[in-house]
Amino acid sequence: MKENIGILGLGVYLPGTTMSAAEIAAATNGVWSEAAIREKLGIVKKTIPGPQDGTQEMGALAALEAVKDAKIDPKEIDVILCFGEEWKEYPLTTSALYIQDRIGAVNAWGVDVQNRCCTSVTALKMAKDMMVADEDIKTVLVAGGYRNGDFVDYTDKNMSMMYNLSAGGGAIILRKGMTKNLLLGTGLISDGSLARTAGVEIGGTVNPITPENVQEAAKSLRLMDPERMKNRLNEVSNANWYKCIDRALEKSHLTRSDIDYLDILHIKRSGHLGMLKDLGLTEDQTVYLEDYGHMGQVDQILSLALGLKQGKVKDGSVVCMIAAGIGYVWAANIIRWGDAS
Repeated sequence: MKENIGILGLGVYLPGTTMSAAEIAAATNGVWSEAAIREKLGIVKKTIPGPQDGTQEMGALAALEAVKDAKIDPKEIDVILCFGEEWKEYPLTTSALYIQDRIGAVNAWGVDVQNRCCTSVTALKMAKDMMVADEDIKTVLVAGGYRNGDFVDYTDKNMSMMYNLSAGGGAIILRKGMTKNLLLGTGLISDGSLARTAGVEIGGTVNPITPENVQEAAKSLRLMDPERMKNRLNEVSNANWYKCIDRALEKSHLTRSDIDYLDILHIKRSGHLGMLKDLGLTEDQTVYLEDYGHMGQVDQILSLALGLKQGKVKDGSVVCMIAAGIGYVWAANIIRWGDAS
């Protein structure tokens, strides 16, 4: 018998501090104008973390909101999959276990999942597959936080694609045996040839932090091989994205014409509009995150929450949730919102 897995609750945490397009432009020392930040990069403003906005804590705050939205006791959660980034309050600590304790999910076990900005979409598939395979797993929390913008050097011209990096937390609670908000098919593609073309260059075993490079290390998120990354992405990126979307739709017994809402991460404005055009969608069928920036793998949860709030996602809506992450990874999930009974 096929098990239906659906979304029981959603939670989002947003820091109270923002950085405007004008402030980003100033940080580039005038290389980028405010108008270009707004129009080309698609950033009006973005959230930035305050002193208490740690990666783990933001994930926990979002998880608390999801528990509240789901109207469940945290003790009902069986597993926590944390998609929070590796940049967090204390390296080599397990974020899923911090969240477990913070929200009182005493009966859950937890594990951290890493797939860069594709992690939430990936973790939703993993959660579904786990519930289908294991009769003891009935409720899974997928949650995490993000603040990789801390590493961005705005004077590095190669990093303009990451000027949008922001901060926040997101959480989704999935449950087995649901008759609404069903998680359907997924498509995933990885290209490991790009595994070391972008990342934090200083602080690992290859380039450890030293007294001499400690200041540089703090802003060392870089494109380590920008030419190869650019050329390869130009060759395969859109094609891989559409392959993921079409595969997820096929597994859901749907087609592109069935999509009602595009749940998409923040990308430059032209890329966003191009994706809508290629899929035959309008700007009324998505939310462009120009007032939030790109908070990594939290984007998809934020977009879904905003789509519901703005009435763009309603009962019967087919939601196409898409992501891409450095490394490189592309992913798509299909969700049918509302009652499916």
